[in-house]
Amino acid sequence: MKAMSLLIVLAMSRALGSVGHRVTITWWSPVAYLWHDAAVVLVFAAFESALRKRTRVVWTIYAIVALYAVINIPVQRVLWSPLTWPMLHAAGGPLADSIRHYATWSNAWLTGVGLAVIPLAPIVCRRVPTRPVLIALIGCAAFGPIAGAHVDTLGMERNAWTALAGNIMVRGAAKPAARDWRASHVERPPDEDLLRFRGSAAGRNVVLVSLESTGARYLGVYGAAPDVAPNLSELSRSGVVFESAYAVYPESIKGLLSILCSVSPAFDTTAESYVGVPCHSIAAVLAEHGYRTALFHSGRFPYLGMNAIIQNRGYGVLADAGDIGGRHDSSFGIDEPSTIASILGWIDAGPAGRPFFVTYLPIAGHHPYETPDRGPFPDRDEFGRYRNAVHYGDAALGALRRGLQARGLDRNTIWIVLGDHGEAFGQHEGNYGHTFQLYDENVRVPYLISAPGLMSQSIRARRIVSLLDTAPTVLDLLGLPVPRAYQGESMLKGRSRMALFFTDYSLALVGLRDGPRKFIHDMGSGRSRWFDIENDPDETVDLSARYADESRRYAETLEGWTASQRRALAGFVR
Repeated sequence: MKAMSLLIVLAMSRALGSVGHRVTITWWSPVAYLWHDAAVVLVFAAFESALRKRTRVVWTIYAIVALYAVINIPVQRVLWSPLTWPMLHAAGGPLADSIRHYATWSNAWLTGVGLAVIPLAPIVCRRVPTRPVLIALIGCAAFGPIAGAHVDTLGMERNAWTALAGNIMVRGAAKPAARDWRASHVERPPDEDLLRFRGSAAGRNVVLVSLESTGARYLGVYGAAPDVAPNLSELSRSGVVFESAYAVYPESIKGLLSILCSVSPAFDTTAESYVGVPCHSIAAVLAEHGYRTALFHSGRFPYLGMNAIIQNRGYGVLADAGDIGGRHDSSFGIDEPSTIASILGWIDAGPAGRPFFVTYLPIAGHHPYETPDRGPFPDRDEFGRYRNAVHYGDAALGALRRGLQARGLDRNTIWIVLGDHGEAFGQHEGNYGHTFQLYDENVRVPYLISAPGLMSQSIRARRIVSLLDTAPTVLDLLGLPVPRAYQGESMLKGRSRMALFFTDYSLALVGLRDGPRKFIHDMGSGRSRWFDIENDPDETVDLSARYADESRRYAETLEGWTASQRRALAGFVR
């Protein structure tokens, strides 16, 4: 009886968590979506049988399993995924404002319905014959993988418990090999010649700005209207704009490792574990060549293990929200003008004539997209608030630029402005935020190199680049040697390269961009998607069946890359 009751709770939780989402309806759908629920119920039924004389223990297990499923109802509604270990790890104090944002009456009502089902289900199931239901559940669990091959569930066959188990299993376990994983399969026409800029910025100051949650598609410099970032557009008029730049990992902290150290993170690892990973960062190289170095963050270093990424990486000064203070404080950090004032104060405190390297990590653009003052765009929905947040962050970028101009430093400074990752607003089913998918709204980012006085006009570069290429590009511009350990290469080189990326927050997804081709592979289901970005920039038409052989080769490349990276870091990740 208790197993049947649990089945009702799990099925009801799944249905309530799907409110507002589109599910695929075919004859296979019931089995495809419910087979994980069937498996959990069967495991519970085995416990119930083994512990039938210990009724209190069985009811306790029932309550725990059922309650956790119900707690996941609002999570599934918002993120189209049950909680996973990385999601639980991220749900700390800095996200308190984001979590409160979803404390809505609709989510409370649906959760309340789920809670009511927990005690009511045993009453309903008193007269339900157990044996036929168990036989049906065994069949559902057995045929589930077959049904999953016919129905793309987007990972929603998982329930609250199997989603946790998925992160415990080793993912990306292909046999590693040594090769150039980013070697392109596509011949491309010649791009803009950028080699003329090698060493041209020798001795200049360097300002590296990593914009928070800023997707390329939302910016005027990439054709969006209205232009939410006019200061970035102004900066682009004396620089190189890379049309196709990609994050390695759609999350800020682990992604920062790829930017500063030109090292890709690995599957199913935490940022805290990277404290021992060898990293000759940009800051470390520049400090060795006489640069003053500092990193200023409007957020908080302890969140998600950022300290492991930035400590002992060559920065002479590290300052976060706690060090800076501010006029406006949220759970995630402080106002951007306060951080800009601290950066300019640090610059002023240095000896005249000594070059500096400063890294600025704003938080404007992070959910829940709050700003101290109301922005210029309608804010009736999340996308409107997001545009205002990006605009607010762009104003801080403009203030920093004007600060350098006022000090006569602008024509002796190069700017590297990039997005740490993108942000999704339901362009694809269930794709919200940034960490869960690999569509362009998640991983395609702005990337700009600007050098007033050195670059006199806007240059549009079509080559595919990765945030892994940041450190070698900066050093190449300055005419400094590039460490051999870097996994990226200078963007000034003109050869065709692929960009590789992955996410492990929920599903085990890997992807690449190769010329016009965009490829995403789910290592759990084995399902792949292939898009022609030049003709289908919104990634709506899956061509993987048409290019089956090439899809298999791309999948093998991505699985080999993830395995190789896991092996490369195995001796250092704690």
